[in-house]
Amino acid sequence: MQRSVGHGAIAVKAGHDGRTRLAGLHQKANAKIRVPRQHAPRLEAVLINTAGGLTGGDRLDWRLEAGRDTHLVVATQACERIYRSTGGAARQTTRIDVAEGARLDWLPQETILFDRSALDRTLEIELAQTARFVGLETIVLGRQAMGETVAETGLRDRWRIRRAGELVHADDLRIEGDVAELSAAALLGRCTAFATLVACAPHDEDRWRALAYAVREALKPFPDSVDAGVSAFAGKCVVRLRARSSHLLRPAIIAALGALRDRFALPAVWRS
Repeated sequence: MQRSVGHGAIAVKAGHDGRTRLAGLHQKANAKIRVPRQHAPRLEAVLINTAGGLTGGDRLDWRLEAGRDTHLVVATQACERIYRSTGGAARQTTRIDVAEGARLDWLPQETILFDRSALDRTLEIELAQTARFVGLETIVLGRQAMGETVAETGLRDRWRIRRAGELVHADDLRIEGDVAELSAAALLGRCTAFATLVACAPHDEDRWRALAYAVREALKPFPDSVDAGVSAFAGKCVVRLRARSSHLLRPAIIAALGALRDRFALPAVWRS
C-alpha cells in the first residue's frame, strides 16, 4: 500500500517596516502551507495535510523558523486524524527554531486518535536566549459526536525545548494497548480529551507567578467540566487540561491561550 511522505518548511524575517515577512517556503507531497493575507505585524501560517489524515507507515515533517525580531503564528487547517494502522506507526516530526527577540506560537488543532491507531510524534524547539514560545498539543480519543470509542491505541509523544542549547523542558507521553487502563483518576479518569500547553520566555520568576495566576483565573469558569493543573517555574509555564469531550475542552484551551498569549487573537482557522 502506498504511504504518504510529506515535508513542509517555512521561514520568516523582519521587514524594514517591522512586520514579519516570508523568507522561505517549501512544501512536498501532501504537506502544504498557506499564508493568509492579514494586516497585523505578525505572520500567520496554516499547515495542511492534503492526505486527510495519517495511518501506519505515513510520515509528515514540518520545519518552522522565526528569524530575529519576528512573530510567527502557526496553526493547522483542521484536526489531524490518525486512522487505524495495519502495520507500524504514523510518524510526525516538527522542528522549530526561534531567533533572538523572536516569538513563535505553535497552535495546531486537535489530533484525533481512532481505534487501533498508532502515532509516533516528536516536537523539537530551539530557542535563542531572548526568544519566546507558546506551544499546544491536544489529543482526542475518538469522535464522541459520531459515537466512536477507542479501545486500543498507540501514542508516543515527545517534547524537547532548549534555550541557547540548554534543555529547559522535556515531556514524554506513551500510551500502548488497552485505553481502559488509563481510567484511574490520576490518569484520564472518564476523560477522552486532554491537552498540554507550554509557554517559555526570558521573564523573571515574579512574571511567571503572575502568568500562572492569570491562567488559573481564566480557567475558573470551567470548574465542573475541565480538570486543570498550572505550574510556573524555571522560565516556563506548563498547563495540563483534561475533559470528557473535546467539545468541553476546547473553550478551556482558548481561555488558557488567551492568558498565555497576552490576549492576541487566535488564528482565523480556530475561529471558523
